Amino acid sequence: MNKRKLGFDETLGKNVVSANRCVGCATCVVVCPFSCLNYEDGQPRLVKDCEECGICPRVCPKFNWSWSEAEEFVFGRRRRADEDFGISRKLILAQASDEEIRKKGQDGGFVTALLIHSHNEGIIEGAALAGHTEGKPFYPSPLLATTSQQILRSSGTRYTYSPNMLALKEAVTEKKSLAFVGTPCQVHAVRKIQMFPLKKYAAPLQFTVGLMCTESFTYKGLFEEELGRNLNVKLNDIRKMNIKGKILIHLKSGVTEEISLSDVKKYVRPSCHNCSDFSAELADISAGGLGLNGWTFVVVRTEKGEEIFNSALDAEALVIRQVEEEPFALKLLSKLTKRKLKNAPR
Repeated sequence: MNKRKLGFDETLGKNVVSANRCVGCATCVVVCPFSCLNYEDGQPRLVKDCEECGICPRVCPKFNWSWSEAEEFVFGRRRRADEDFGISRKLILAQASDEEIRKKGQDGGFVTALLIHSHNEGIIEGAALAGHTEGKPFYPSPLLATTSQQILRSSGTRYTYSPNMLALKEAVTEKKSLAFVGTPCQVHAVRKIQMFPLKKYAAPLQFTVGLMCTESFTYKGLFEEELGRNLNVKLNDIRKMNIKGKILIHLKSGVTEEISLSDVKKYVRPSCHNCSDFSAELADISAGGLGLNGWTFVVVRTEKGEEIFNSALDAEALVIRQVEEEPFALKLLSKLTKRKLKNAPR
């Protein structure tokens, strides 16, 4: 006799959502074959009786997660004790060779340049990433970017969460091959989809880019309360934001405001406290600023990631430097990785 499959309430509802462990990735909402779930206020909500198909707990990155199984699937082996920030093939500093991309990008525009190159070369037809929300500055929304201009307009970091998995669903509907760009927890969800496997959702994925992430803030807390009320900054006046030991708010006027990270810790999303992955260890390519100005610290992790990176480099879409030129960045990578592991031991 087959064991009864478990439904949403007794798995994710009880052990993830109610336990404040839900990252809000929307993967369960996307893959539910009976449309039993809606995405509301950053979390899944049952909108009709669960059919108990057992699919949603199989793809949730916070339910029955196994690092060893995931590493074996992605790399064919487990991480060694001396691999402080996960398995990798290459560490490099990179930036876009195109000046416009560098200016609009977060830290050298590496991810944007990589995606635009991959799109122009026909490697992908689109990218699932965080776009902008009309009328709500710095509020991200999932976007399936299918043109180079859409990719370029989506450059930069907003520091609040975007459920990019919803853009993957759109890509499946439109039958587009794509790259997936997201936080470490979202990359975990992608890997669980591939491990299942849910071929409908796994097949379009060509490669993943993981964004290094210490934590994500609520929009209401960071932008509306801290910036809008406490700092009296008009959100439309912000040109760019960055975190370099503190939050830097670059205004269109040329003025830069600063906020201590300790002052905004209260706005961190609760689920971020349960995360042990700073550098997106399961992505094909990981990318982050790590205190650098105008350059991205890149960790090429898989054979596919190396193929994509080399393609962009050979086409002169990228400019590179060696990590030895910026020893502080490498030390910071190890430091932030260890801090995440301490906060949420594996």
